[in-house]
Amino acid sequence: MRVHVVSDVHGSVDALRLASDGADVLVCLGDLVLFLDYHDVGGGIFADLFGAEAAQRLIDLRSAKQFDEARDWSRSLWEGLGEDPRTVIERKVREQYAALFAVMPSRTYLTYGNVDVPRLWPEFLQPGQTVLDGQTVDLGGRTWGFVGGGLQTPMRTPYEISDEEYAAKVAAVGSVDVLACHIPPAVPELLYDVEARRFERGSEATLQAIRETQPGLVLFGHVHQPLAGRIRIGRTECVNVGHFRGTGDPYVLDY
Repeated sequence: MRVHVVSDVHGSVDALRLASDGADVLVCLGDLVLFLDYHDVGGGIFADLFGAEAAQRLIDLRSAKQFDEARDWSRSLWEGLGEDPRTVIERKVREQYAALFAVMPSRTYLTYGNVDVPRLWPEFLQPGQTVLDGQTVDLGGRTWGFVGGGLQTPMRTPYEISDEEYAAKVAAVGSVDVLACHIPPAVPELLYDVEARRFERGSEATLQAIRETQPGLVLFGHVHQPLAGRIRIGRTECVNVGHFRGTGDPYVLDY
């Protein structure tokens, strides 16, 4: 069995089209949408609407953790646009989803990222593409468990849920060979982004599950430039599969 795993696709249609080449299965750990690109300020929904200079200002405010100021300033731009922001954003998200789901192969297993909009996915799923969240599947004789979404933060991204709801999904997965999540377990080295210079939120429930059930492998994304991309907790190997928009390369797993 050869599995290619991607996370944090963020609108990379051309790279995603090639991500499954040579694989039996493609696994996607979410964040398909690109709203704001911290590396290419001209990319993403926000820059499409308001330009690269505005995108850079929003990035600067967020990076300085001035989240209220960022929301207030962004709100003023939306008011000048003259359309309901939710309608505009949803239209742009639909455009991205239509392109992305169209290039994923028939044997794809997906879970949600924190910037995804789960209620829209059923409109774009192709035959053979399966969404799992708090569920398991057998892939080549190994049990994979999937947990999607992120935890609540000041960023208020679309699919952030409470710690309790997230923990319930981890518990529902139970003991597995491979645990596939969007966010990492709550280990500081895995959560610190060396470029953004901040800690992202990780899951205490996932960390507890690792200690109690010792899956062979835990895969995740979310942190684009982690201080540590791989650590071991007991017998469990914890691996950040990489920022797919940045690298264009899937994580390859053969067994």
